[in-house]
Amino acid sequence: FRPLADRMRPATPDEVVGQQHVLGEGKPLRRALESGALHSMVLWGPPGTGKTTIARLMALRSDAAFITLSAVLSGVKDIRESVEKARYIRQMENRATVLFVDEVHRFNKAQQDAFLPHIEDGTIIFVGATTENPSFELNNALLSRARVYVLKSLDNDAIRLVVDRAIELLAEDLNARVDIDETLRERIATSADGDARRAINFIETAVALAEEQDRAVTISETNVTDVIAGGSRRFDKGGDQFYDQISALHKSVRGSSPDAALYWFARMVDGGCDPVYILRRVARMASEDIGNADPRALRIALDAWEVYDRLGSPEGELAIAQAIVYLACAAKSNAAYTAFNKATEDARKLGTQEVPAHLRNAPTRLMKKLGHGKAYRYAHDEDDAYAAGENYFPESMGPRRYYQPVNRGLEQKISEKLARLEELDKRARPGTAKKK
Repeated sequence: FRPLADRMRPATPDEVVGQQHVLGEGKPLRRALESGALHSMVLWGPPGTGKTTIARLMALRSDAAFITLSAVLSGVKDIRESVEKARYIRQMENRATVLFVDEVHRFNKAQQDAFLPHIEDGTIIFVGATTENPSFELNNALLSRARVYVLKSLDNDAIRLVVDRAIELLAEDLNARVDIDETLRERIATSADGDARRAINFIETAVALAEEQDRAVTISETNVTDVIAGGSRRFDKGGDQFYDQISALHKSVRGSSPDAALYWFARMVDGGCDPVYILRRVARMASEDIGNADPRALRIALDAWEVYDRLGSPEGELAIAQAIVYLACAAKSNAAYTAFNKATEDARKLGTQEVPAHLRNAPTRLMKKLGHGKAYRYAHDEDDAYAAGENYFPESMGPRRYYQPVNRGLEQKISEKLARLEELDKRARPGTAKKK
């Protein structure tokens, strides 16, 4: 018995669907396959996009031996045995060996390093497959010896080709007609979410559940509903999908696109993301990207958090959606965020600066005798409750300007006020200017 997905595996580059950016005419990987000029590589992409298929095609097209390892189940001993087998094939048969390592990111540094000398001396053509970003998960030494190819999730048109071909093969196996409505084919393709293997498994299971009558197998809507039940969109908590989607949500809010922000929020919830994590990021957005242009944004974000704590899912998710829409539509300012970063940079760079004597606390007679608090000007006793010309920075630093309000929302008013106070400072201390 061979699973349908294995029997459908393409035998030529032209049969591979959805990866024209690397397998189209004239593309580097296509040229390598056609010429038989093998090189080590890492294939990075979502599940069901053809990583194993491409590795097998490499071996097939170049008449090389094919050895496969799973990083989930294998260790250094298995690597050593595979290398010895490849060395034997090279010496006795004068053939190259493609060593395919599935889920290569699961290997630790020592295990990854075990491949290096054998890649170097040509004993193996290394092909690693990973769903995780190689930059984070693979050693630089291994990456420097292998070219990275990025495979894309299959679109619906590509998945439909796979679905139609699967139905044809199953009809041949059963020696019967397989009837399935066009709408149901499209539903299966959409539910596969870019994963060809998933689509094939859906079809294979649906056919097994369907009723056969008069040499015809009819796949019903109930059959399709049963096989795709529980299938969720790719999310991969902690992986690239996770961080790419939260990045898209954040940037949609920053870009004042409530509709896109809602879409990415819905995608993450649909994929199983913890709404509390999203709430943490929403609160961050309120401070980082809106700030004092609309201080209500932070309060609304925290209110949504409280509502979710009280109601949970799914009722509480509506409050999160409301907060996201508000933040996306609000006036934007990163002035407080930028100012804080600049102040933090000075605090780290300039070391421990003395607090000016007039700003120090003076709760005891000794401290007062030492001049702590002397000549401090109580702002509420000054005109307009502002001590014009006063310096609140360490004396060696002098006044600095970190906070630059934008000309939007409430910060427009804040900007006008700070400009007026700066003019009062200039009159009170002529010849001085605040450092940027």
